[in-house]
Amino acid sequence: MLVRSGVRGSVVPIVVLLLCSWLLVFRGHRQWGWFPSVEPPLPSVEIVVASRSTENTSWVHEYLPGWFRSIYVVDDPSAKLTVPQNKGREAMVYLTHIINSYDTLAETTVFVHASRFAWHNDDPDYDALSTLRNLKPDYVQASGYVNLRCVQILGCPVEIRPHDDAATQGERAPGISNSGRPLTTKEIYKQAFEELMPGVDAPKKVGVSCCSQFAVSRETVRSRPRKDYTRYRKWLLETPLQDDLSGRVFEYMWHIIFGKEAVFCPSAAECYCKLFGLCDLRCDEMQCDGRYILPKYSNLPDGWPRVGWSGEARNFSGPL
Repeated sequence: MLVRSGVRGSVVPIVVLLLCSWLLVFRGHRQWGWFPSVEPPLPSVEIVVASRSTENTSWVHEYLPGWFRSIYVVDDPSAKLTVPQNKGREAMVYLTHIINSYDTLAETTVFVHASRFAWHNDDPDYDALSTLRNLKPDYVQASGYVNLRCVQILGCPVEIRPHDDAATQGERAPGISNSGRPLTTKEIYKQAFEELMPGVDAPKKVGVSCCSQFAVSRETVRSRPRKDYTRYRKWLLETPLQDDLSGRVFEYMWHIIFGKEAVFCPSAAECYCKLFGLCDLRCDEMQCDGRYILPKYSNLPDGWPRVGWSGEARNFSGPL
């Protein structure tokens, strides 16, 4: 018994020593690339949110728990995700995400604003959550790029005629006409397009539903090299145009950047059915009954969605 006990006592340290040596060698192999590293799987769907520090984005975490989330805070340099400079509104966020995540993009990336309830959300309650929950990623993959607005009010069938709308009076300052009047997106679009797309003729007509919220496939984003998006962001950082103008230039360029015709206005019925699964609606070419009403004001009333425009109670059944 004493002999066996002695053998057991001498074997255990040797086994431990061999195990530690093996682990060190194995770790060294991984560090030096002798064994292939295991990369985490890329997300299927990711939501990218352009926000300010004063905006509440908790709804994204609470109601879309299965989605990968990248929430950028444009006015907080210390935020986990932020931008080089707070210029160009949501375009700076979208471009920054594409540049930084080009090699690890989700299969489908959804680009949105921070507010859950906003006048431009294509929903009877102007609720982005309802829209996102109904989104069909398979259709995004098939189309490559989709606008999250199916209703064609505003932006379709034609919003800008770059050659006809271009400012002809010159500028006293960037974005300001010689008469002192601020120039519009229509008036500066042609020049901006030619700066962003050197060697490409500006289209004669541009039409797409507003308002810079869309979904795009990984393959479509990567159909352009990363350097293109870097060049677009450089333009955004350096342009003397005010944010509203530079941001709106991209609002009417994203669909072109992602390979669609300059006039991209699919029928409302097709869009609602294929993108959101709402296939039994009464529609004309531009809109469908009961889906969207253009409000008189850009700010929803206090208490929305349970309080209406005249202070009346609304029967809102969604989560809050």
